[in-house]
Amino acid sequence: MTRAVSVLRRPAVKTAAVSDAITLDHEARGRRRLAMTTDAGLDFLLDLPRPMALDDGDALALEDGRLVLVRAAEEEVVEITAATPLRLAKIAWHLGNRHTPAEVTEDAIYVAPDHVLVEMVRGLGGTTRPMKRPFRPELGAYSHGHDHG
Repeated sequence: MTRAVSVLRRPAVKTAAVSDAITLDHEARGRRRLAMTTDAGLDFLLDLPRPMALDDGDALALEDGRLVLVRAAEEEVVEITAATPLRLAKIAWHLGNRHTPAEVTEDAIYVAPDHVLVEMVRGLGGTTRPMKRPFRPELGAYSHGHDHG
């Protein structure tokens, strides 16, 4: 089976060099070793030396030189907003205190669906809304490697 042995980060990927694409959810974008199938049906083995957080627009380099573009799949998430930046910051603190994977943007926080967290956020004065979008949680202060900027 063909193996994907390295990752090219988004800025280095030239679309002309890409031969295929794979659409992955957040969990699959954080694996080190996993059998995968591209959107066009090519089977390959993800076989990286260490786990890496793959982001939308990165590419997997196959051992034969082909590149497979990584696309972030839309998945179920909960959008969290608040009336003020201070209230949203307090909600973020409580989510962090629970070590909840979260994507933080300027106006909202996104988490995986969890009815307990939804009730907590509402109790803290936040607003929640289920939606579908790519999920790109922060990596954390002690992770090494890819920076989501």
